[in-house]
Amino acid sequence: MLTEDQEQQNLIKWSQQPSVRGKYPELALLYHIPNERKCTPQEGARFKRMGVKPGVPDLHLPVARRGFHSLYIEMKTRSGQATENQKWWAERLGNEKNCWALCRGWQEAVSILEWYLGN
Repeated sequence: MLTEDQEQQNLIKWSQQPSVRGKYPELALLYHIPNERKCTPQEGARFKRMGVKPGVPDLHLPVARRGFHSLYIEMKTRSGQATENQKWWAERLGNEKNCWALCRGWQEAVSILEWYLGN
């Protein structure tokens, strides 16, 4: 079984293929929000002062489609579940007309991206 990091790395690798970028050039805007940190307490306090917040989704595609302002993806392993903080973010992002998707595995994220971008 792949880790969440490996699933996300596979998704990014897929999104960077020339054939995929040719079909979906908007994927050049897909980026990771580095909100998870393994750090010292001092670094954690600094990151918190800088705006790091628990539950923020892993990936963001700032492209308006399907009546949404943008797409946020929370990556999980195939058996992963959303935390309460992640559910809180999903609700608020949805209230602001953003699409939020929990993707269990990189192939599920590919399907969401293809749907969102129109194919």
